[in-house]
Amino acid sequence: MAETDPLRAAMIEAAERQLASSSDHEIATRAVCEAVGVSQPVLYRLFGDKRGLLDAVADHGYERYAALKAAQERTGDPVADLHAGWDGHMAFAQANPALYQLMFTPRPWSHSTARDRVTDLLVAALTRCAAAGALKLEPRAAAQLILSANIGTALDHIARPALFEDPAPSRRMRDAVFSHVLTETSARQDADPLRTAALRLRAQLQLGGIEALEPVETALLQRWLERIAQP
Repeated sequence: MAETDPLRAAMIEAAERQLASSSDHEIATRAVCEAVGVSQPVLYRLFGDKRGLLDAVADHGYERYAALKAAQERTGDPVADLHAGWDGHMAFAQANPALYQLMFTPRPWSHSTARDRVTDLLVAALTRCAAAGALKLEPRAAAQLILSANIGTALDHIARPALFEDPAPSRRMRDAVFSHVLTETSARQDADPLRTAALRLRAQLQLGGIEALEPVETALLQRWLERIAQP
C-alpha cells in the first residue's frame, strides 16, 4: 500500500537514501530523523523502532518493484513474459543493491511482507503459464524454485558486481530452472495428459472462475483437480 502519511513517507525515503549511500548498507536512526527535521521519538511513534523502519523501507521497495512489474508489457505468450520477468528482477537488483538486500536477505524478527508479495506476483505469472499448458508443477511450487534461484543469483551478482557485466550466468541459471518447471513446446501434450489437463483447468479456474458452478462446487472441483495434478 502506498504511503499516505507525508512524514512517514519522508522518513522512509530518507532511510532508503542513507541505506543506498552507506558502505555497510546500514542506517542510523538519528541521521534519518535529522534528514527529515524531527526528533527520534517521532520515529519510535511511527515505526516502533529501527527494525520497524527497516521493514517499512523493505515494503516500500516492494511497491517500487510491483510498479515496475505492472509497467512490464504483458504479451499473449506467458512463457516469454516469465523470461522477461526474471530479467526484470535482475535489473531491479542491479539498480537497487542495498534495497534489494534489505528486501530479500532474511533478517531476525523482520515483519516485512515484501518477499511474500513478490512470490504472489510470480505465482500469478505462473498461473498464466499453467493455463496455457506450459507448467509441469503447481504454480506456487514452481514459484518457490524460481524465486530462490532468482534471488540467489541476484545476491551473488551484488556481492560480485563484475558479474553484472556479463548476463550469461544469470541466463544460464534462468534456463536451467525454467527447464525444470516449464514444459517444452513440443511436449505440451506429454505422457500424462490427465495430469496436464488438471493443472491447466485448475489454473484457468483460478484466473477466471466459472459461473455454472456454485462456490462450494468450484472449491470441490479445485480440490479434485489438485489431487489429480499431484506428481
